[in-house]
Amino acid sequence: MLPFAPMAEPVAEKILDSLYRVVVPLPRNPLKEVNCYVLAEDDRWLVIDTGMNRPECREVLTAGLDEIGVDLEKADFLATHLHADHHGLIPELLRPGRTASMGAIDAAAMGRAHGGWSENSPMGVYLRRSGFPPEELAESFKRHPGARFSGQMIEYAPLYEGDVIEIAGYRLEVIDTPGHTFGHISLYDRAKRLFIAGDHILGDITPNIQAWADDHDPLGLYLESVAKVEALDVELCLPGHRSLIHDFKGRCRELREHHETRGQEVLDILRANGSRNAYQTASEMTWDIRARSWDDFPIMQRWFATGEAIAHLRWLEDLGELQREDAGERILYSA
Repeated sequence: MLPFAPMAEPVAEKILDSLYRVVVPLPRNPLKEVNCYVLAEDDRWLVIDTGMNRPECREVLTAGLDEIGVDLEKADFLATHLHADHHGLIPELLRPGRTASMGAIDAAAMGRAHGGWSENSPMGVYLRRSGFPPEELAESFKRHPGARFSGQMIEYAPLYEGDVIEIAGYRLEVIDTPGHTFGHISLYDRAKRLFIAGDHILGDITPNIQAWADDHDPLGLYLESVAKVEALDVELCLPGHRSLIHDFKGRCRELREHHETRGQEVLDILRANGSRNAYQTASEMTWDIRARSWDDFPIMQRWFATGEAIAHLRWLEDLGELQREDAGERILYSA
């Protein structure tokens, strides 16, 4: 493979003293990019989130780290959660003797994240029961970015709520913010009123909240986590994707209202059409995607939309707003 051409424009952006952002592209992905944040001391660095393990991400991230002057032999890494766009390059960039960290729940899940990663796994079975076409399942698992761009498995040091990371004059408290994943964490500097959000609070898009089993309510968890951090005094929020957030409380309120509106939309669909499985419900929800119809959605977007529909159905079920029926191999919901 030919080497990439040198990058002409600077790719590292200074946000605050000793704090930088590198915007790492996510080719052919609706997210478009991921924000990598770097804290720099004289002889120590902390790199937060990295992009996927693919050449296009590696080229930009390493160029940004070089601009900042990061010495990988003295750099630690932290992933806000276990999705590949946030940890994919850590195994390649981590040097012996350095530390890679992640929230304790996600760190424990990493070793089993792709065990049995197939249409016959519990997730695959649940997707079929939720109405996802069986003939598309195998292809979906093959195309899933979590399977394709995660890199090799490594051990992550677990981080717990209340842990503190001190570097470059920052004092970052670990806050558990489950929802987007069960072990998602955010980082908060009280004195600087700075919040590093990962995918918990996003400004230009809404975090994707998915459910793939009956025994949990990730949307309920997410809304509790939003209310939890909304009470914090935050001047600047650094999200995992897209633009920085300056009206933190306002954005938290918008995210809560968004899901309340989506929940009402799901109820309206069921009231108008009767019993539906999650795949059918997702096909009738509104989505911000360039496609003429549900059938024109890329297969992975139908996957993520179905997961989000399940999350809203499970949440509404727990609230007592709808009923669930196990109809043979199908799970149906009605208002």
